[in-house]
Parts: sequence; C-alpha cells; structure tokens
Amino acid sequence: MPPKGGNPAHMLEMARSLKGRVHAVNITDGSRAVLRMSSLAASVLLAQEGIEPICQMACRDRNAIGLQGDLMGAQALGIRNILALTGDPIKAGDHPQAKAVFELESVRLLQLIHKLNAGCDFNDKLLTDGATEFFVGAAIDPQCGSWSGLQRRFERKLAAGAEFFQSQLISDFDRLEKFMTQLAVGCNKPVLAGIFLLKSAKNAQFINRCVPGVQIPDHIIDRLERAADPLQEGVLIAAEQVKQARQLCQGVHVMAVKREDLIPQILDLAGVTPLQN
Repeated sequence: MPPKGGNPAHMLEMARSLKGRVHAVNITDGSRAVLRMSSLAASVLLAQEGIEPICQMACRDRNAIGLQGDLMGAQALGIRNILALTGDPIKAGDHPQAKAVFELESVRLLQLIHKLNAGCDFNDKLLTDGATEFFVGAAIDPQCGSWSGLQRRFERKLAAGAEFFQSQLISDFDRLEKFMTQLAVGCNKPVLAGIFLLKSAKNAQFINRCVPGVQIPDHIIDRLERAADPLQEGVLIAAEQVKQARQLCQGVHVMAVKREDLIPQILDLAGVTPLQN
C-alpha cells in the first residue's frame, strides 16, 4: 500500500521484509477509492530497492490520454508489470465528492496496453518514440455470483492480452477449484489466488459487510473470536489457505494490509521456501 503523504519510509520498510521471499510486490492504485501516493511513483521507489513491482493501473481517475501518458512514463522508468483494473467506485472512498472518469474499463485498458506494446496509441497512430514492453495482468473473481458473467469476462480479458490473473480475496476454495478446472484449464496463463490476512473477527465481519461477493465462513470467524491472539490465528489461517491454493492454481497473491511484514511468517508456516538467487 503506497503512503498517504510524501514519505515512503513505512512502505519501503514493509517491502524490504519481502525481499527474497516473493517474486513481486503488488502496488495498489487508489484501492477502495482512498487517496494514496501514485502507484507508479511507489513502484519506481520499490524497483530502486531491488524489489520487482506490479504496478496497478485503474481507469477510475484518468481518461485515455492520462492512462497512456502514465504507461509511457512507466516504460521509461523501467516498470514492466502492469495490473489493469477498472477501479473501485468513488463513493466507496474518502473523496466521495470527486468526479469519476471511467472512460475505459479493464478490458479496454488491456486492449490499449496491447496496442502500446505493438507500437501504436489507442487511436492506432504510430508511437514515434518506441513501443512499450509491458507484461500485463488482470483481476478475476471466481466467487462472482454469475458463472456465465465470470466466464465472459475471463474470456474477454484473455482475448485482450492478459498474461496473468490475480483473484479477489478467496473464501470459497470449492469455487476456486471449479474456476480452475472448468474455465482456466488450458489457458496457459498463471492464476494467483487472493489470500487475505484476517486480523480479528471484527475485521472478518467488516469484510462480509463491505466487500461484495466475499463471505468469510462462520467457522473462520469463530476461530478468530476464540483465539487468545487473533492476529496470530489470522496468520495460521492465511498459511492454511496458501497451502490450499497451491494445490489448485499457479501461485498466491497475499494481502496483509499494513502488516506486510507478517507475510514471510505466513509463507514459512505454509512451507513456502525462500527464493533461490
């Protein structure tokens, strides 16, 4: 999570704890429509620390000109991994009076990036100063209420050039297995399951109230309520879920908001060994 302000010290401290343990670090772009430092600036700071960033790029706050300008800037600054997102609605965040853009959404953003990689802008005009070279991913939600809608969006994102997929928070692993065996099978694109560190029963209940499509099971909430140390219980639960996910898909996207320093412990408990140099 980028800082809310101009001092990146805490973000960099959290990220340094992940060196040698993860392949890349995902940098949010105004997640939940809450004001934070630019994901592009934060990604460059992490890259300078030797940490490979995945820079989120959301359509909520920029039109096609702004998105292309930021993407060309990312290319010049050495950022290559982009996660193309539509973006959360303005009303969900801390500036509900702000004006949303949404000229594009995630599929059209993927198409735009495909064109930039081919050396053209969104209007099919030549990029006179060089094409981009992005490795671009997209989000998926295997727990989407509409199976046909999930299939349609997944296929459109594949056709638009998505090279990898990060899922939303997974609480139903049967649904993840169904997605992997019925929709993602044979696509040859890695799927990373979203694993969320629950810090308390209250945290889980908040997610159930406020995050569409996610329902933390009662038995998980009960474990957190009974635990003498709810945060440590959340670490154990996350580690168990990492183990489950690794049996179903190609990787995990661990979300430990403001406690990224606990991710190495989660990985240790899940049996995920440090990366080889």
